[in-house]
Amino acid sequence: MKILYAIQGTGNGHLSRAVDIIPELKKHGELDLFVSGAQAEIALPYPVKYKSKGLSFYFGKSGGINFYKTFHNNSSRDVMKEISHFPVQKYDLIVNDFEPITAWAARKKEVRIVGLSHQSALLSKKSPRPKFVDPFGEWMLKNYAPIKKYVGFHFEEYDKNIFTPVIRSAIREARVRDDGHYTVYLPAYDDKKLVALFMKLPKVKWHIFSKHATNPYHIGRISVYPISGQDFVESVVSCTGVLCGAGFETPAEVLHLNKKLLVVPMKSQYEQHCNAASLKNLGVPVLKKVKKKNLKKIEKWIESNKVLNIEFPDIAGKAVERLIDKFGGD
Repeated sequence: MKILYAIQGTGNGHLSRAVDIIPELKKHGELDLFVSGAQAEIALPYPVKYKSKGLSFYFGKSGGINFYKTFHNNSSRDVMKEISHFPVQKYDLIVNDFEPITAWAARKKEVRIVGLSHQSALLSKKSPRPKFVDPFGEWMLKNYAPIKKYVGFHFEEYDKNIFTPVIRSAIREARVRDDGHYTVYLPAYDDKKLVALFMKLPKVKWHIFSKHATNPYHIGRISVYPISGQDFVESVVSCTGVLCGAGFETPAEVLHLNKKLLVVPMKSQYEQHCNAASLKNLGVPVLKKVKKKNLKKIEKWIESNKVLNIEFPDIAGKAVERLIDKFGGD
């Protein structure tokens, strides 16, 4: 069987998970890889046959998406051309991790496609939702990379064909310890604003990882680093707690490591608000914004010793087997 694994490259989480998914897919056929998107700092340790700028969202510096840069840097004409010309018909099965080019091409050419992503799990009505209704957010989840059949990943097994998170081996096999610092990954915030805010908490040692920093720098007990996969993993496995966005992979890894977690869902990112609702149900504190008036809440979290004692089993192989058994045949 010829399989194409199409991976969303906006952000690092999809590619991190792909490192563990790829060997499992290779057990079931001849595998090619396609990565679209331009916002990831992680390189796959496997040859990528197809690459595309795709449809990328660009992070701002105030807690949300930079919509001007997002629309300016995405060409709908180029995307439509790629959809028309992408050779999905060469494959027996497209495995899609929230990747729009191949999702729309497979739909147009009636090629078999199955979703394998966290976003797929959000298609289930049993997955938690925030209190507010966001019709556009729901529309995006269904239509950005449209698929009908899927195997999904979420913080809990809310429905059939939903598995708990894939925890990459770099995290699963790490030597976990507590060196006393807090790790921060808020890609939609300006690191200089974060430094100014965290300087008001002088007793705390911070490691801030920023998409906007090109070189490391240090101010007092605050260290700022550009995004680096290995440096970030090392900081997380040795920290006391993590303050991050309400994405999927990073919170899942922090929970698996039994570290304290505080999440801040990104503005105008409905998926993150869905994740925040799920995490809140698990007992994870959620912060609306990182700003001066919320320092008391951050201090309270720092002073708390609450961890959730959650451990996610290694399910990458089981999830791929379910996908192939249920959707891979004729």
